[in-house]
Amino acid sequence: MKGVVYIDSGLDFVIVLAVILLFTKVLGLLFRRIGLPQVLGFIIAGIVVGPAIFGELCGFSLIGLDKGNEAEYTALFLLNGFNEEGEAFSMGTDGLAIFSKIGVLLLMFSTGLETNLKELKNTGLAAILIACAGVVVPLVLGFVISLPSPFGNIGLGTENIFNSIFIGTILTATSVAITVSVLKELGKINTKLGTTIVSAAIIDDIIGIVLLSVVTGIAKSGNASQLTGFDWFKAQWWGTLIMIVAFFAVAILAGWGISKLFKWLDTKWPITHRIPIFSLVVCFVYSWVAEEIFGVADITGAFLAGVVLSTVHRASEYTDKKIEVSTYTVFAPVFFANIGISNISFKGMSGMIILLAFLAVIMGLIGKVIGCGAVAKGFKYSWRESAIAGIGMMARGEVALIVTQTAIDAGLPKDFMIMTVLLILLSSILTPILLKVLYAKEKKPPEGGGTPDEEVGGAAVDTSTVSEIVGHPLDAKPDVKK
Repeated sequence: MKGVVYIDSGLDFVIVLAVILLFTKVLGLLFRRIGLPQVLGFIIAGIVVGPAIFGELCGFSLIGLDKGNEAEYTALFLLNGFNEEGEAFSMGTDGLAIFSKIGVLLLMFSTGLETNLKELKNTGLAAILIACAGVVVPLVLGFVISLPSPFGNIGLGTENIFNSIFIGTILTATSVAITVSVLKELGKINTKLGTTIVSAAIIDDIIGIVLLSVVTGIAKSGNASQLTGFDWFKAQWWGTLIMIVAFFAVAILAGWGISKLFKWLDTKWPITHRIPIFSLVVCFVYSWVAEEIFGVADITGAFLAGVVLSTVHRASEYTDKKIEVSTYTVFAPVFFANIGISNISFKGMSGMIILLAFLAVIMGLIGKVIGCGAVAKGFKYSWRESAIAGIGMMARGEVALIVTQTAIDAGLPKDFMIMTVLLILLSSILTPILLKVLYAKEKKPPEGGGTPDEEVGGAAVDTSTVSEIVGHPLDAKPDVKK
């Protein structure tokens, strides 16, 4: 593996950032123009500039790195390996890893900041149960289809039970961005059904993130025979569960005090830069404590930090606006592009992985529709409205990618990232089309009456804007990304 420029210094790494930011912006805008999530454009940008296609299959790529798959090619910018003097270097991969880690933590922190707990409590039992069904059914389907013995050769099956659970966990994620944009376009965002779908999608992701923490924690608890003391305790499956419960207890208890502190700061120094800076401190401390002390996924810590600070409404809105500039300008594009650069490879990809990917995508789509739709039907929604609820929960986006990356870090083979990319692509195309078709069949409301969605179950509809619940989804961010 050769490079024209070896990325072995901080200044060299800057040119790699320039290439990544240029391609992610261009392809992100292109995907946005054709109605697909920008994150797909970011990932495709990583595939284009990375070694997956032009390097491993064509012999030359803009950015190259040693993936350990014996691929030989020439890269304009080589991130790691050996230079002409035979000296090892890894500045490029180390830099991408750091920027990607900051990016994923800020993404989850922003998601937490945009969560309105009061509005979620007002959405009722329907949203909670729809969210639970949207987690359980895809999880079970994804787990079951990955168990057959032929898939044992690609790192799944009964001999790799946690990897099979990871497949199911990845399928649980829901992206509210696409559904919100379609519902807004159709004028259905503030109906009873629309509000329920959006709330259920947010609750779905909260449950999925907690579930991921449990699974990764137990999966990482390995052989404890050589360990002693606290390390031995954390390596036991029951010790892992205790540590997870302890983390949430500590995080919530500390969060109460932090919330009080930020309310005081917001009163004394409102709309000042010190609040976003202190907020970042809380985010990074929560993330580090979660992973290093309690063995919980760091993204869970970042998300909980955001939820804690979301209780201080004005401060959280100001913080989110300030943080999103750096997040969506630099760190998030680098995180998603790095997925395409580092985790996607078509060289030597087996037919079994492709087969499992397509099966998982189908199960992921069907699982949301059946699970969420069935619960909606149980709450006396019509068949059409139940189908809308299921399809509204079907879209996938950035959270699915974050969950997949976390699963890969915990031991899932990198080849399965292609499954998540396919899932996002198909769900992003199908969700708006099917929602528009189903809403087109809606009966016109009687004169002087509300819409059918508003009259379901005879309950009054809270027509407060759903933006108070979800904030700004990734693909509906303000003009800061333009």
